[in-house]
Amino acid sequence: MHSSLIDVTVCDVTLRSMHLKPLTKLQQAILDYIWSNTRATAEQVREAIAAEHPLKESSIRTLLRRLEAQGYLTHAVEGQTFVYSATAARESIAAGAARSVIERFWAGSVEQFVLGMVNENVLTAAQLEKLARKVKDAK
Repeated sequence: MHSSLIDVTVCDVTLRSMHLKPLTKLQQAILDYIWSNTRATAEQVREAIAAEHPLKESSIRTLLRRLEAQGYLTHAVEGQTFVYSATAARESIAAGAARSVIERFWAGSVEQFVLGMVNENVLTAAQLEKLARKVKDAK
């Protein structure tokens, strides 16, 4: 007898080799829900984000398919239902987004990025010192 769970692979790539498109606020809300719950159906996502993003289930399914095509999600089939999960942890996606910003705006210079964050009052000197201590302790 066949299992009711079927894994589906869209393509064979690693996140490091992909250039993920930036997320819209709606896409971010969908991913946040899936990251918080590990897996989700379209209906579960629709219900979870309905207060801020009232959409039909067909619209949610379209958004989920697009996030999958962009490399953020994958799905398995349980019975006749697609169950989505993230392809990578939130931290990995965030690090990739930060890496992309650093490449685009600071020609890959992390130092220039951090200096810019300090100069624009995004990071304070105290926050930077605290971060430096955490990095040193992590080594």
